[in-house]
Amino acid sequence: MISKLMIVMVGVVLVAGFSGVSMAESPSERGTHPDYEALAEKLVRQCAAIREGDLVQISGGVRDVELLENIATHVRKVGAFPLVTLASDRMARRSYEDVPAKYDSQTPEFGLKLAGIITAQIVVDSQEALDVLKDVPGERLAARSKAWRPAGDLRLERGVRQVYLGEEGGLYPTAERARLFGVSQAELAEVFWNGLDVDYEKLQVKGKAGKAALATGKEMHITNPNGTDLKVLVEGRPVFVSDGVISAEDEKTGGAACQIWLPAGDIYLAPVPGTAEGKVVIDRQLFQGKEILGLTLTFEAGKVTSMVAESGLEPLKARYDASSSDKDQFAFIDIGINPNVSLPPGSRIVSYMPAGMVTVGVGNNIWAAGGNDSDFGMSNFLPGSTLTVDGKVLVEDGKLKF
Repeated sequence: MISKLMIVMVGVVLVAGFSGVSMAESPSERGTHPDYEALAEKLVRQCAAIREGDLVQISGGVRDVELLENIATHVRKVGAFPLVTLASDRMARRSYEDVPAKYDSQTPEFGLKLAGIITAQIVVDSQEALDVLKDVPGERLAARSKAWRPAGDLRLERGVRQVYLGEEGGLYPTAERARLFGVSQAELAEVFWNGLDVDYEKLQVKGKAGKAALATGKEMHITNPNGTDLKVLVEGRPVFVSDGVISAEDEKTGGAACQIWLPAGDIYLAPVPGTAEGKVVIDRQLFQGKEILGLTLTFEAGKVTSMVAESGLEPLKARYDASSSDKDQFAFIDIGINPNVSLPPGSRIVSYMPAGMVTVGVGNNIWAAGGNDSDFGMSNFLPGSTLTVDGKVLVEDGKLKF
């Protein structure tokens, strides 16, 4: 359920905010990027709730060094201790091109030790392009994913507070992503920053309403004009909300409740295992930067029994076939609740958080308090869907009804 803050678009500087964080109104007033100082303070003090004594890992890309520095400074200002780690597309590519495949399954000792000592993590999306690993064999990706799973599981088990900026849906407004989505960088930036500028108090209220509706339900039914028709049981399953703030209640709950993705705004759960029946039709899917059209997944007794597509299935199928352990299990349901995220008509942009978006997943769902620790995970976006719980309509034709 797998980003940078520099926005420069041929003389266009977008005006936006971050729940009280002022963005640049003109190049002369601020420059070409958001107010990194105010954004960093918000991430530290409100979103991640950093406090004295915390051990905080701060991760991001080389182009966001100023933001990472500011986050580290604000971490120290509350008496906590920062550790900054850097990543880049070049380093990611070279880790496969130049590093022997025999090391893919090696236990990531550093990552595992960090997961065992940090109390919080703030991650700024470091990718320029979503297709940076498009030519990497599926077997290698699966081996790396499997090797890193214990570190992620340990963070959840320990209740590490995790904040991800730009990771959800891959919306961070880079030039390469805009090209892939079929929009201008300015349009993509507007989607991202408007989503970040949502009223978090209202989002929390909306999240609680949706959570209450799901928490008391037994059966969920998802339909879509494209042929999607799926039923799944949800009775007794824990429901989580990514609302932009890790609250004291979230910390008490621990595990999956201690994660948020920004822009925030979705409600999610892992359903009763073995209960998904029907089919899901995904009109357009991006996998490793490559487009899949007309992807259809058929489920019986909670498992994928058929995966076909009109075109572009080969990379996904290769990754899927290379994986093991419950890769075929229906994983999660997600409902977007962010009213500020508006996807440009005709674009290839899809993401979790637009109000009324329905997303379903296959494979790993440990992050959603499920029991599937597979090395494979895939999200499938279903815009324009209708979702009911015990006959009550929560989403109708892509519009929220609660």
